[in-house]
Amino acid sequence: MIQVSFQGERGAYSEAAARAFFNKEIDTIPLATFAEVLENTSMNKTEYAILPIENSLEGSVGESYDLLYLTDLNAIGEIYHRIEHCLIGIGTLDEIDTVYSHPQALGQCRKFIEEHNMKTIPAYDTAGSVKIVKELNNRNCASIASKDAAEIYQMPIVSNNIANNLNNYTRFLILSKTNSSKTGNDKTSIIFSIKHEPGSLFRIIENFHKKNVNLTKIESRPTKTNTWEYNFYVDFEGHKEDSKILEMLEKIKQDTLFLKILGSYPSAKLS
Repeated sequence: MIQVSFQGERGAYSEAAARAFFNKEIDTIPLATFAEVLENTSMNKTEYAILPIENSLEGSVGESYDLLYLTDLNAIGEIYHRIEHCLIGIGTLDEIDTVYSHPQALGQCRKFIEEHNMKTIPAYDTAGSVKIVKELNNRNCASIASKDAAEIYQMPIVSNNIANNLNNYTRFLILSKTNSSKTGNDKTSIIFSIKHEPGSLFRIIENFHKKNVNLTKIESRPTKTNTWEYNFYVDFEGHKEDSKILEMLEKIKQDTLFLKILGSYPSAKLS
């Protein structure tokens, strides 16, 4: 059976996304941190790792991007997983004044939280916050997580669909030591750094235009080594084995200080 490492407790959205991606029975391994998730797969304890990359409401997950820079694993797949947040606890809505959840989930439900004057307490994981609230056993405390988490911990759902926007998706990357074969509908992810000088980023982006390659995302993150210097994370259509993509990457490499190909993988659609 396929083994997949994920961050969080049983019932986490990462676990649900992994099951949806593989669409068959898998063995999921819960771990405390994103770093442990990747390390577990790097050390051959699991075949795959799943990592949340960005959310349609709250934007990019910075820690995940920083870890992609460091990992030796390849991106071999992606999935857009719908996030349906619930308020979970033993009290009524009127009794609840404190809510626990992952910071991203708290941000995604900011309007609901403010409307009900709730104090927020960050937790390491959405499903883990349900576990915390169950152990506290206080009627004034609740958590924000999935229906699955509520079922696993046998906790009541106080309110359904509480996100700021119900069109709430998180994009996850699937990582492995293997590579993904060409499908004809692929996406490639790369990381690069450039000289801190005028026109350096333009020269990189110009290559996409010249080769008629659709750039789907660009994200910058501090290098953590030099002040005000950045690594750029780019997604674009095409597979790294396509001839025009190979040519484009060679051109880009000439104008970068560092270039890393995270991987090519089938492009996912919103479900």
